[in-house]
Amino acid sequence: MVTVADVRALARTLPRSSEHLIRDRVKFRVGAIVYVAFSRDETTMGFGFPKEERDALVASDPELFFLPGESDLRFNWVCCHLARLDHDQMTELVTEAWRMVVPKFLARQRLGG
Repeated sequence: MVTVADVRALARTLPRSSEHLIRDRVKFRVGAIVYVAFSRDETTMGFGFPKEERDALVASDPELFFLPGESDLRFNWVCCHLARLDHDQMTELVTEAWRMVVPKFLARQRLGG
């Protein structure tokens, strides 16, 4: 099971990333753009993800992934249950969400390719 502390440890290594507590929810941002956010009870995590690919992600493992609330469907966003998420999956999801919000040169510098 992944925790907020696990995500925090990864996010601290990502350039330009910062942690914020907004309305009792932990969120990670680059500038003003949120790329990862937790529910108040820290049982679910939302993260940046391409809209055109999220239905396929949810369909690939509906017990892990789910769509955000209706008001957030307009954003590049999807959610998951932390109890079902493993560390490798978290690393990939958080890193890719971060990659979506930083300049391309910075993503290439950090992650290559």
